Amino acid sequence: ALQSGRALLYDKHKIRPGIYRPFEKTWIYYDAMLNEVQYKTHRLFDGVAPNPSITTMGDSTGKPFFSLIIDQVPDYNFVSPGSGGTMTFARHRYGPSGEKMDNITDWALNKFIAKYGRKGVTKDAIFDYVYAVLHDPIYRETYALNLRREFARIPFHKDFEEWTKLGKKLMSLHVGFGSVRPWPTKRVDEPLKRAKGTLPKPVLRSVADQGLVLVDEDTRITEIPTETWAYRLGNRSAIDWVLDQHKQKTSRDTTIRENFEPYVFGDHKEAMIQLLAKVIRVSMETVEITKGMRLIPRE
Repeated sequence: ALQSGRALLYDKHKIRPGIYRPFEKTWIYYDAMLNEVQYKTHRLFDGVAPNPSITTMGDSTGKPFFSLIIDQVPDYNFVSPGSGGTMTFARHRYGPSGEKMDNITDWALNKFIAKYGRKGVTKDAIFDYVYAVLHDPIYRETYALNLRREFARIPFHKDFEEWTKLGKKLMSLHVGFGSVRPWPTKRVDEPLKRAKGTLPKPVLRSVADQGLVLVDEDTRITEIPTETWAYRLGNRSAIDWVLDQHKQKTSRDTTIRENFEPYVFGDHKEAMIQLLAKVIRVSMETVEITKGMRLIPRE
């Protein structure tokens, strides 16, 4: 664009919500000239209406399989930082003229109807069912090798209605993480002596076996149930995803360092602690649901 003299014109309508990492919403400027790759995300997200979408790793080699529901455009490496990319299976898609289209085929609908009958079997219910199955611990263990190298195959479990309800509950919990009731924890503040005007050094480290999170030199969060760390997304627990995305990093680019305000964790400390309490709630309820899945009879 620079070589051909094409101008980049600011358009406020290109500012839209996005999902950078699990439980990390952000604002992006959606423009083909600035975004390295967009693929066909414009066919799934219009920047206005949320579109429930199931994400999985593009390449799970060497990493445990996981899936997470989102509702806005994700970063390319949303669920697999560094490699693999992200596969996004949206509930709807948009046509060339912006018309909203169903993204579950009639072929799939007919397969489910043939198995379970018409009662309660809708495309929305199928979407819920699939999300539940992708969280089934027995399914993940049985097909662990397959899930690392190919598309997930969806089995027909015995009770379609029960799995649909579980999927709907998980979706509501995961996509609505910002609205859940915070989990009760204990905050311990023990300020150290330091120069006036300076902030405590960030730590942002979890200690699972002790049920605590070291926030910075002054603050720690305790009385976190150790089961919280059992909810993992790939190689990290949900808690550690939150902590990692709030770490204070210094850009290696001189221009960025000199011309832009640096990220200072102290400015986001209280918001991070609030988010952490909500993600603990999400983790605990997810663990409870998936444990219950083990007890459901299968054919």
